[in-house]
Amino acid sequence: MDRRLDRCAVTPYGREAGSSRVRVFEWLDRLGVDFTVGSYLSFPDAAPSRLARHPVSVARAELRLRDIAGARPRRLLLHREASPLSRGWWERRLLTSAEFAVYDFDDALQWDFGAGGLARRLAPKAEKARTAVLHADRVIAGNAVLADWASHHHRDVVVIPSCVAPEDYVPKTFYGLHDPPRLGWIGSPDNEPHLLLIGRALAEVHRRTGARLTLVGTTTRTLGGMETFIDRVAWSPDTQRTALAEMDLGLMPLPTTSYSLGKCGYKLLQYAAAGVPAVATPLGVNAELLSSFGLPAPRRPDDWAPAILGLLDSPTAAREQLGTSAREIIARRYSYDAWLPRWAAALELGPVA
Repeated sequence: MDRRLDRCAVTPYGREAGSSRVRVFEWLDRLGVDFTVGSYLSFPDAAPSRLARHPVSVARAELRLRDIAGARPRRLLLHREASPLSRGWWERRLLTSAEFAVYDFDDALQWDFGAGGLARRLAPKAEKARTAVLHADRVIAGNAVLADWASHHHRDVVVIPSCVAPEDYVPKTFYGLHDPPRLGWIGSPDNEPHLLLIGRALAEVHRRTGARLTLVGTTTRTLGGMETFIDRVAWSPDTQRTALAEMDLGLMPLPTTSYSLGKCGYKLLQYAAAGVPAVATPLGVNAELLSSFGLPAPRRPDDWAPAILGLLDSPTAAREQLGTSAREIIARRYSYDAWLPRWAAALELGPVA
């Protein structure tokens, strides 16, 4: 009896994690074909503390990877990493077990050597990413920076950006400013400290305009004195759908690091999908997106307050033009509908409707 799986996707997180949702689950939802999905513990992250609290589940997840490799899938999609405990062995075994294997990554994992603690240094993502690229039949990179690195290790690299579904966001219809103005940010707890990079600018904008900052992500207060003008909203599919349109401006500051260069600009894509003008650090894909959308691109912390105030002081019609134009660009260039045929072709799944 043939034990082979037909189509299988392996991802380290569950649907609630942004990376797995955007790069795996959203595509499969649209594909219309059966896929077996192995998502390790189906948690939103694989933090060492979380793994330590679920040792039995971790053991089962490792055994499940063994079973997937043993079933020798005809088509295998591996996103980011197979296991947070692996040093490359699971990635190699899974990719080489399949008839046709694709490795997908959307962050600069090749430059992640495990900073942040002993547990992460024991299984750094950099070596896993390199191993996966070397043993895949094809590599899907989220942007040109990642693809350039991967192309030094593999001859078959395809760029497919992280995409959004404009229909999943309530579009902004009112571009007059709230009283006080509402700045906004959406993201994970891991990225929230990036807001500290522009803390002085945000405090200055608050002092001059009374603006408040809405964070869509976690309800845990972590940003010190900034919390006096922060309103927090827990992330959920419903809040993501509706909360962005209530913002006057979206924010995406990034640290100037090699890891930031590999970012896929997803926050900017989300703001644009909701028709919300935004200000962001022009690193990597962000620079291209900001140019396409005609939005401010502050390079230094001191540039942020003037950039934000410039948009707040702009005529309502100007902000509306920026927001509606960005939403139109998203539909043409960065939507799942626009890229689905190429994604299916990258996995050699045949034509899609």
